[in-house]
Amino acid sequence: MFAWDDAPAPVAPDRGGYDADVADVREITMDQEKLEALRARFGEGTPEEMETPHFVEAYNTLFEGGSRKKPWEGVSTFLDLPYVDAAPDAPEFAELDVALIGVPMDLGVTNRPGARFGPRALRTIERVGPYHHTHNVVPQGLVKAADVGDVPMRSRYSLESCHEDIRAYYDMVRDAGVIPLSVGGDHSITQSIMAAIGRDEPMGMIHIDAHCDTAPPLEGSKFQHGGPFRQAVLDGVLDPDRCVQIGIRGAAEFLWEFSYVSGMTVIHAEEVLAGGLQRTIDRMLEVVGDGPTYVTFDVDGLDPVFAPGTGTPEVGGLQTREAAEIIRAAAGCNLIGGDVVEVAPQYDSTTNTAQTGAQMLFEIFSVLALSNAQVPGT
Repeated sequence: MFAWDDAPAPVAPDRGGYDADVADVREITMDQEKLEALRARFGEGTPEEMETPHFVEAYNTLFEGGSRKKPWEGVSTFLDLPYVDAAPDAPEFAELDVALIGVPMDLGVTNRPGARFGPRALRTIERVGPYHHTHNVVPQGLVKAADVGDVPMRSRYSLESCHEDIRAYYDMVRDAGVIPLSVGGDHSITQSIMAAIGRDEPMGMIHIDAHCDTAPPLEGSKFQHGGPFRQAVLDGVLDPDRCVQIGIRGAAEFLWEFSYVSGMTVIHAEEVLAGGLQRTIDRMLEVVGDGPTYVTFDVDGLDPVFAPGTGTPEVGGLQTREAAEIIRAAAGCNLIGGDVVEVAPQYDSTTNTAQTGAQMLFEIFSVLALSNAQVPGT
């Protein structure tokens, strides 16, 4: 056992040969020519001093007259985007490239409820984006995007009627030619979203989650949040051979036989750690290929140390950094929509889960924008 009394005396750090007792201490001076050049360029503190193209573009996108909206004023919207109060069949809705949509419904949960408050929680988070520092873009400068509010649902009591309303709403979104980026709500919402946007061509899927969500109907309901992707495959809107499920773990593994039989690629959380993040990303890109692909992020895919505010937390999950890198790697994919689900803020006293959910929403928004940016002249 190490004895503190036997510890060696501390050794002074190596200063590169510099000895303060030496009389001929060299005078250290700043490069005056460099200083004058910096003063000439940056001394006035004006936007004109910027030269890096993507910095200039970001500044011009976000600032008007040298200022931008204060994050604590006005009405809260997803990622502080403009609010468009229009139904999906309205002309102004069809002018959008991407619509951010709230789906505040959690009647399909099997454990703790509360994800109905997820959209409201994510709208209050202001310290996310709008500049993406790894892709060097402001996604709202690449596409026309807006928060269009929440899906109207007739009943707060009927799971089945809520799904009818979700399907009808996203049918109109699909008819308008607008890409949906949604916030739930529990994960059952994705089933009806997929039924609408995949009705003409089956899609692939990038799925980050603790659970495969391919369980059979439970207690008489096919809409519970543990089975949306089984039903989406059986409905013919999701191609299992182009589905990758990342971060899977926990005691519900016995429910996911459909994932393996149907041909989905399942990457468990421990496999991400053992094989390395890049291997996971390479496999993901190989699986989804260049066909239409949907990104769905369940916040319980993260370890609960990062996201405690969710209904079915599972210890041993991904880190936020890993999840962000996986989503960022999808920038070159053919993305047709995405969602963030299962944020239940009342179980999170720090707001970390809402912060994390909003960040992942921004990550998905960024890769959607890069995938669907309008090229000048086309």
